[in-house]
Amino acid sequence: MSISTISQEVCRILSKYDESNIYRLCRAMKITVLLSPMGEFAGACKGFYLSQSRKQVIMVNNNLPEDLQRIIVAHELGHAVLHRRLTGIKTFHDFEMFDETSQFEFEANIFAADLLMSDEDVLALLNDDISFFAAANQLQVPAELLDFKFRVLKRKGFQVIDPPMTSNSDFLKKVR
Repeated sequence: MSISTISQEVCRILSKYDESNIYRLCRAMKITVLLSPMGEFAGACKGFYLSQSRKQVIMVNNNLPEDLQRIIVAHELGHAVLHRRLTGIKTFHDFEMFDETSQFEFEANIFAADLLMSDEDVLALLNDDISFFAAANQLQVPAELLDFKFRVLKRKGFQVIDPPMTSNSDFLKKVR
């Protein structure tokens, strides 16, 4: 799936539901978000999406900081929107699906970046001549997610700097 297609889907959802709060958006889309402790150790699951019998659930590790929980919900919502129609029962979660070549993870990261950060907010920070990492900090996202947003902006034709990093699809696996 192309970056443009994913971005169009984000715009469609935001327009249809007129909601930018990720938790209320999930509720409006009839996707249950459950928070549960899943551990604080290095390999602990951060979250997953499950679809079975027309029921959709996003499970998030509530041992994570709230800002990271919000990003995990947006990422898993990307799976719900972009990958729901895959055959059979599918569960996407960070310790099984992550790898550098995972197209599903790449697409969910693009979705999350475009959903959580408006073009206007990112461009305004860049116009203030703020550094890439300072912009990520102000947007309360990992720098890797901002890299994915830059890919969206470039695809939309905006002239943005090349980020000082290139993120892999598995970056959420390493974020704490």
